[in-house]
Amino acid sequence: MFTIATWNINSVRLRAGLVARLLGEEAPDILCLQECKSPVESIPAQVFHDLGYRWMVARGQRGYNGVAILSRLPITDAGDRDYAALGHARHVAARLENGVTIHNVYVPAGGDIPDREVNEKFGQKLDFLTDMRDAFYADRPERSILVGDLNIAPREDDVWSHKALLKVVSHTPVEVAQLAETQEAGNWVDITRQDIPEGQLYSWWSYRNRDWNASDRGRRLDHVWASRDIAAAGHGSRVLRPVRGWEQPSDHVPVFASFDLAP
Repeated sequence: MFTIATWNINSVRLRAGLVARLLGEEAPDILCLQECKSPVESIPAQVFHDLGYRWMVARGQRGYNGVAILSRLPITDAGDRDYAALGHARHVAARLENGVTIHNVYVPAGGDIPDREVNEKFGQKLDFLTDMRDAFYADRPERSILVGDLNIAPREDDVWSHKALLKVVSHTPVEVAQLAETQEAGNWVDITRQDIPEGQLYSWWSYRNRDWNASDRGRRLDHVWASRDIAAAGHGSRVLRPVRGWEQPSDHVPVFASFDLAP
């Protein structure tokens, strides 16, 4: 068995101490980070290495985007894809010795206006998802896990108010439909909701709301998916809500799952 976690860290250098705290307290076998905002060579890899995470596969950019996979299990670099040809560091893959491929994805947020005619970023988000969908149709994933900040809360109980957020980027019908097509194309199973099928569940709370815990206006933007052939091995999903209350936190919290597969 092994445990995997995903976390949009919103600057790995600024929050290296929080990453180290999570690794020390929760000890996932694999931690996938998004929005690292750092060139690969500037990621504080030695800090994580000293905690037992001797392997890292990453793609970076200065100040923007960036994805990294930290592991205490041996992994090899399995490449990356520049979805929608944006030139962004938003995907990286790694392979475990058991042959399972881990995809770490950071889908564009999409800006504030859900209209591609007036908001280029929203169009880029939809194009990114379309390119992912087409890639999965062309090469259907097997023995694969996809995690990351997908920047969409697909279900009504993945947001604090379905009605209030229908016209808000991350929960609009066009985004939800696009994500569903992408998931279906890869025959992906949402492990978090397989484990926790009912009830409100969030992984993100805005910085704009000072009392985030009391108001609880959250969204489930961070996901753990598995290809259908290994989905039954997934279990033990957790969303670490208390991490949002750590000092100088990310606006996202880690999402965990375990898999009953030999590492």
